[in-house]
Amino acid sequence: MSPMFVPGPVDVAEDVLQAQARPILPHRSPEFEAIFHRAEQKARQLFYTQYRVFITASSGTGLQEAAVRNLAREKVLACVNGAFGKRWAEVAETNGKQVTRLEIEWGQPVTPDVVAQALKQDHYEIITVVHNETSVGLENPIKEIAAAVREVSPDTLICVDAVSSLGGAKLEMDAWGLDMVLTSSQKCLALPPGLALGAVSDRAMARAEQVPHRGWYFDFLRLEKHRLKDSTPATPAVSLVYALDYQLDRILAEGLENRFARHAAMAQRVHEWALSRGLTLFAAEGYRSKTVTAIRNTHGLDVNEINAFLLERDMRIANGYGPLKGKTFRIAHMGELQMSDIDTLLAAMDEFLAKKGLR
Repeated sequence: MSPMFVPGPVDVAEDVLQAQARPILPHRSPEFEAIFHRAEQKARQLFYTQYRVFITASSGTGLQEAAVRNLAREKVLACVNGAFGKRWAEVAETNGKQVTRLEIEWGQPVTPDVVAQALKQDHYEIITVVHNETSVGLENPIKEIAAAVREVSPDTLICVDAVSSLGGAKLEMDAWGLDMVLTSSQKCLALPPGLALGAVSDRAMARAEQVPHRGWYFDFLRLEKHRLKDSTPATPAVSLVYALDYQLDRILAEGLENRFARHAAMAQRVHEWALSRGLTLFAAEGYRSKTVTAIRNTHGLDVNEINAFLLERDMRIANGYGPLKGKTFRIAHMGELQMSDIDTLLAAMDEFLAKKGLR
């Protein structure tokens, strides 16, 4: 398998891919319901929650939509310090919610103080915040933000996008008092794209009961009714659930703390490499992602040329996202990647820099 250093879809281990190849079961059969139940129970450990995990056939953006449709009648405070915080604000706006965007300079963290100030000025039913901003390689201080929300506006529900961090960086839903945490299959969980997982608190479920027009596909009450029967309202992605069930065993066998330490060590290695090569990191110090590093393109390199060079060696990295395309490039260190893979990539990057007379 040739390693990809992009922030999803990531490489999937051969045995995880093979787990999808078992014969399809009817989704209402006891055999499939047993697998679904097993996967949902194990998934709770990833979220550090006692509550429930909804497993849906969608990308993470689907559950961004679920959050705003189920938990807010009108008013949403959307934290925006990167492309995916911005997307969540747009999702809320296009669903007819009154959205206040808490705009922070990209590369800078959302801080508890700024959130507290916004909550003192107005009341919001929910706050949306991205844990790990893939677009800028930044990890927001969710634990501290959540504490500030609880103190200033206790009934505001805290919704967190952990699409590119869950399973790669620690996030404790219950201990931190979060109400909804969502993720996707194709990032740190190292599964094929197509599944989204959302953990939802009892407090959030009680709110959903009071919110009209929740839609059908992502209605939490409908999802919960079927989850209690180890199923989903509509046909699930059966093969992907097989793979999820299998991969969760692999993740838990590695151990979550070991997995977090592996991701953090790979991040540190990439950070040190970039800084020692005269490059700078896009995200503010102290808030840098453990799963994807955004590097300022200080040397004015052609990212397509870097990738053409890397592809000859069966590797690839990611360009900057959206407005940062060409201005940054991103090296992801998530999923199944090991330190030896990072060393191989960085040696190839050094070779490229030498070719350009920069080493």
